Amino acid sequence: MRWVCILFPQLALDAVLRQRPDPDEPLALLTGPAQRRVLQAVNASARALGLRAGQSMTAAQALSKAFATAEYDVAEIEHWQQFLAAWAYRFSSQVSVHYPRAVVFEIESSLGLFGSWPQFEARLRTELGELGFRHRIVAAPNPVAARVLANAYDGLLVPDNEALQHHLGQLPVDRIALEPAVATALSRMGLRTLGQVQALPRHSLARRFEAQVLKHLDALFGERRLALAFYLPPDRFDVRIELNFDVQSNQALLFPLRRLTGDLSAFLCGRDSGVQRFDLHLEHAGLPDTVIKVGLLSAERDPAMLFELARGRLEQVQVEAPVRGFRLRAEDLPSFVPQRQELFDDRPQQSLPWEQLRERLRARLGDDAVHGLRFQADHRPECAWQARVDNQLCTGLAGVQRPGWLLTQPLAIHEGSASILMGPERIESGWWDGDDVRRDYYLVETRSGQQGWAYRAVGEGGPLWLQGWFA
Repeated sequence: MRWVCILFPQLALDAVLRQRPDPDEPLALLTGPAQRRVLQAVNASARALGLRAGQSMTAAQALSKAFATAEYDVAEIEHWQQFLAAWAYRFSSQVSVHYPRAVVFEIESSLGLFGSWPQFEARLRTELGELGFRHRIVAAPNPVAARVLANAYDGLLVPDNEALQHHLGQLPVDRIALEPAVATALSRMGLRTLGQVQALPRHSLARRFEAQVLKHLDALFGERRLALAFYLPPDRFDVRIELNFDVQSNQALLFPLRRLTGDLSAFLCGRDSGVQRFDLHLEHAGLPDTVIKVGLLSAERDPAMLFELARGRLEQVQVEAPVRGFRLRAEDLPSFVPQRQELFDDRPQQSLPWEQLRERLRARLGDDAVHGLRFQADHRPECAWQARVDNQLCTGLAGVQRPGWLLTQPLAIHEGSASILMGPERIESGWWDGDDVRRDYYLVETRSGQQGWAYRAVGEGGPLWLQGWFA
């Protein structure tokens, strides 16, 4: 088997930076009591100002005040690790968050679907870059070795156990996930690398150290399997972004909206589902949330489409109070069925599939502004169709020729302006609802070649009345 470890060395920092419009702004994460705030992590722009992790807030402000701050939240780190596990679940069914700030998953069974490892690795890096997480990736024959090698390498592929022995043997003893006291004891014995430790007789190590040390070394070299708890995707999506300042315009909410819909799409792809309804919560200070409901006629998960639909709903809302937080919640996550596509798609590049166009129009114009048609059992042309909003195709009546465009009011056809091609077809109906009709219908053609559907009341003379046009 082959396992991949993706290590996120700055997960807490990336989780905050990805929610800010300007990720290059100097930022420091703070921890500790109010009396002594300490910098837990800083980004590259903050380091350029002289800020360092472990520095007190007082010392940092003495160097510069041109940096933003955020709280170092352990719960948020766990939340984003779970989110990344949901993202990785689309590539493998065996995904684990056993190690902090890392995701490990088995890929041997996935290479046939996603291509060779270089191609697969490039895809992982591209998607993580779009999500905004810095990372290191290592592939090895077992998950323990992959995680340990990620401490020292990025982009390393270990193809077999022989190569694994070589790479692990070069690692310093303080980088192989041993307890600090054990690593210090090995260093005092003159052992600097794992290869030197492996060269010692096994019984001598067993006398000097606890059994857990040998178990860990066996797991590193694949001689002992590590029992991993595998990730199971949740049945709901709930992500919140804390805004840096009070927002009172819809335009300022577009950046967090794009990030939230992108995260929702990654989550849905991981669990192979779509979304049909989700809620946007605009959080206010001291006031109830403004809830914007977004509904679709069918399950979708394309990030661009989800963003456009949510944006259309958001732009219809007047922000009455400053917005402090932005949350997206989705609980209706049905199975996703991709649209069937032809092998040779002759659709112009600039056009949209009907499903996307329909949802975009509904978001812009309202749910009741876009509808389809369906037939109902009535012979009268003006009563033979009905508006609907479901996602079913409207099939025609077999063997019956009816116009596709009915006029709001019938128009008189002057004598000599049209010729009769077919008819009459008599329709007598409506006696039960007070709108009784008795008409003879004809297929007519105008001088310009247009074909229409016209009638004359039974027993009456005069002109024909045009009721609809054929396509």
